[in-house]
Amino acid sequence: MNQLLISNPLSWHVGLVGYGEVGRILAEDLRAQGVTVSAYDLKLGNADTAAPLRDHAERHGVLLATNHAELAARADLIVSAVTASQTVAVAQACAAGLPARRLSPLVAADDDSRAAPFFLDFNSASPGAKQRAAALIDEAGGRYVEGAVMTSIPPYRIKVPLLLGGAHAAELAPHLNALGFAAKVASDKLGVASATKMCRSVMIKGLEAMVIESFTAARHYGVEDAVVASLYETFPGIDWEKQAAYFFQRAIEHGRRRSEEVREVAATVHDAGLAPHSATGTAERQAWMADLADTGVFGLKGTPQFARSADWRTEADRILGFVIGDNNVDMNSDEKDS
Repeated sequence: MNQLLISNPLSWHVGLVGYGEVGRILAEDLRAQGVTVSAYDLKLGNADTAAPLRDHAERHGVLLATNHAELAARADLIVSAVTASQTVAVAQACAAGLPARRLSPLVAADDDSRAAPFFLDFNSASPGAKQRAAALIDEAGGRYVEGAVMTSIPPYRIKVPLLLGGAHAAELAPHLNALGFAAKVASDKLGVASATKMCRSVMIKGLEAMVIESFTAARHYGVEDAVVASLYETFPGIDWEKQAAYFFQRAIEHGRRRSEEVREVAATVHDAGLAPHSATGTAERQAWMADLADTGVFGLKGTPQFARSADWRTEADRILGFVIGDNNVDMNSDEKDS
């Protein structure tokens, strides 16, 4: 194998596990640089959910794998970008393909670097989950790197601030940055990057839930303008109208995924010896928003108008219209997502 190809990450084959919003953004930005990209998603197994993914892949020249192991067997860099609850399961499924890679005729017998692909775990999971995933990948002969995405991806795309952790983090970081990422090594120890992310999420995801609850209740009582004005006085650096619209949009569109992430946050807080009251409440509110979205309260999913209201009041009114018309659902519902 040509050593130049090995050292030049633009010549790598990048495998994306998870072809949702994050996976598609990464695929677009990598393909724009001419990088070979493969992807796999469980939704490819369903005719209804596979169609838009296949269409995107065809438009951007992304190769679609038939399973995790097939993708892992041909990738130099595997990026896991799935829901938090699937972090360990995906690592296990990809690990099954790593021995096949070592036996591939495309990999020279003495080429250790090509035989040991990097596994970048993008998922918002607890330090404990990351450590379990790392053990599976490393035991199978891969090089696990913990990744912690430190803000929302869409505004930044591939250049989203990214913390790395683990024994192979320093080795991978310059290659990622050559691919367009904005990666920085947090520690050579697993768990530091994800703990940073999880503790931050207590605040960020919690603020989303609090704004939705506060502003919707204020709308019910007709005091939303006074509440927003007071917040501007207390926190003048935040555009509360714009921020609230964004918080509503993200919870409506990604509430299910966010609820899973915040349950990982709650596990992280619990492991620190604290009762995760705030994180647990946030997970419930995010799941509740996802339930409303599934019910159709915010319109038809998949349409351009879904979760795109520029004024948060539009979505708050939809919530209030629903809870007033349904005696079985209220703003304090304990209903969990399945």
